[in-house]
Amino acid sequence: MERSYSSAHGGASWADQWDYNPEPATFGSDKKRRGVLSASGNSKYKEKFSEGVEKTKSVASHGVRKVKQGTSSGIQWVKDKYHKTTHK
Repeated sequence: MERSYSSAHGGASWADQWDYNPEPATFGSDKKRRGVLSASGNSKYKEKFSEGVEKTKSVASHGVRKVKQGTSSGIQWVKDKYHKTTHK
């Protein structure tokens, strides 16, 4: 099915047709729009980000340990059942 208004054929895309605000919204000063942040604001975000990463690593590590332990005990259970049925 071919679209008659696709952007590949030079027409407007769906998003362009329904965009009632053609000009991009600008917030703050030029420095903020360019991505220049103050040192105190930047370090605050870095600190929060690193705290989040540490928590995520801790939870993931704990989960991996639980999966490893569960898998090990499951395999041992299967081995025990097999051993009991073959050595009667």
